[in-house]
Amino acid sequence: MPITAATTPVAQAPTVRLEGTGLGKLLVDRSGFTLYLFTRDRRKQDSCARMSGCLSVWPALTTLDKRVVGENVRSSLLGTIKLHGDVRQVTYAGHPLYTYADDFGPRSTLYVGSYEYGGSWYAVNVSGNEVGGRTFAARTVP
Repeated sequence: MPITAATTPVAQAPTVRLEGTGLGKLLVDRSGFTLYLFTRDRRKQDSCARMSGCLSVWPALTTLDKRVVGENVRSSLLGTIKLHGDVRQVTYAGHPLYTYADDFGPRSTLYVGSYEYGGSWYAVNVSGNEVGGRTFAARTVP
């Protein structure tokens, strides 16, 4: 798979931290954007990467290094999996992590509970469990 803007790894180690949101304390990235898990993923396996267009809408949190910085999270739950080439995707409690390309801003939870690409997209709490929101279809995907 070619590296696209949606999968281009960050130059510095990604940061996963815990921040308060309208749904409680959730994992967010360095910029404060909510991190998501995808219910179609298996433990330490990215299903989104195998679906056309998925990573453009739900970009993987990526790195070229196995090193991930955690702030107020359980560092023992942080990890990475090989996505493609030298690119690694950050995981938490075995869940590959994603952002949402059209998120409104830091700590936004509007898309938590979206159903897209054949599965649901949930936020993640410090224990590595999914946190749901409203359930709706964000867009129709063939």
